[in-house]
Amino acid sequence: MSTEFGPLIDRMARARRAELIALRHRLHQHPELSNRERTTSALVAGHLQSLGLDEVRTGIAGYGVVGVLRGGLPGDRVAALRADMDALPVAEASGLEFASTAIDDGYPGGPHPVSHACGHDCHTAVVLATAGVLAELRDRLPGTVVFVFQPAEEGPPLDETGGARAMLAAGALADPEPTMMFGMHVSPLPAGVVGYRAGTAYASSCVVRITITGLQVHGSTPWMGIDPMPAAAGIIGGIGELYRQVPAYHAVSVSVGHVEDAGRFNIIGQTVTLFGTIRCAVESDMHAVQQKLLQLAGHQAAAYGCTAETEFLQPVPSVVNRPQWIDAMLPTLSRILGPGRVVEVPLTLGYDDMSEFVNAFGGAYLSYGVQDTQMDADELRPLEGGRGLFPNHSPGFYADDDCLVDAVRVHAGVAVAHLAGEITVL
Repeated sequence: MSTEFGPLIDRMARARRAELIALRHRLHQHPELSNRERTTSALVAGHLQSLGLDEVRTGIAGYGVVGVLRGGLPGDRVAALRADMDALPVAEASGLEFASTAIDDGYPGGPHPVSHACGHDCHTAVVLATAGVLAELRDRLPGTVVFVFQPAEEGPPLDETGGARAMLAAGALADPEPTMMFGMHVSPLPAGVVGYRAGTAYASSCVVRITITGLQVHGSTPWMGIDPMPAAAGIIGGIGELYRQVPAYHAVSVSVGHVEDAGRFNIIGQTVTLFGTIRCAVESDMHAVQQKLLQLAGHQAAAYGCTAETEFLQPVPSVVNRPQWIDAMLPTLSRILGPGRVVEVPLTLGYDDMSEFVNAFGGAYLSYGVQDTQMDADELRPLEGGRGLFPNHSPGFYADDDCLVDAVRVHAGVAVAHLAGEITVL
């Protein structure tokens, strides 16, 4: 059945190209940080309502939005398409005409420059355009499509809840309950190429906060206090050796991305706080790595007469694409994109809380290439004369507008194939 929809979806997706790109540019110029996606959420909800969906629910786990499209033909399957909406505290250096100049003055730790350095503007625009295509096909769809727009994928402020887990807890997908989740994350793969991995595709993750406490004193008399800075430096240095304390067969990454000091140039502060992340290719390794980090922080702090409080926050499970789902999807993906544009990719130590949805309902999470790059064996290289290779979260990250229409074709084609029973796992 989905084969007969192919040419129709292609025409409809291409007809929406200008709208798709305009939406993406608007979102890109007005990025919002995690749990602050007020304007983005309003744009999403307004667009879904304009399409005449059966339901548009807002205010889910903060600024989450869910749209429900019930097909005109009988069918029990429910295909859910997910897009994350939040941006990052990164100053954009892409050189694009529509580059973000946004600043968030009120966000914790701010003011922050804000940009879509992870491409969530692309995700949101693509799923909105897909909703438009499928709304036109409503009378011929045997089942239901749910469009899930998620806030706070990058992680909310540490004293707030948010993201996929919060949406599930709020009952966002309780009725109708998906029989398949699907999404794609833009990446520096060659523009228009879909990357898939069966099994663990994204690492498990947690946020680390280590607070080292000493005794505040004047900078000229350090012997009269207890300086937490050397302990912090020792912990940061020791983190680079943690990988040697767990089995070498599984990839692990522990990084400190932010250091917060309570002092100034002439004050040795009372505390230093380290913020970082642990990533594990094998989810069961997480506990061992956490225990090693607890031991390291405690011992380094004690060596300098300090104390250390180590917290592990915002845990996110691995994205695990069951091989049965990947096998079921590959024929549809290859039919939509043609030869050479569906490739197997290695596991990434990036995380994504799409794992919460895939774990709950099945389905798959794939990568989608949007840059001027080429595959050289397993290595990505920039194309000569192109715009370069800029990973997600870098200031120079960019996405090629011209390849986003094919992302719409993939989302719509996978949804229709699932409703038709061509992509399903018992």
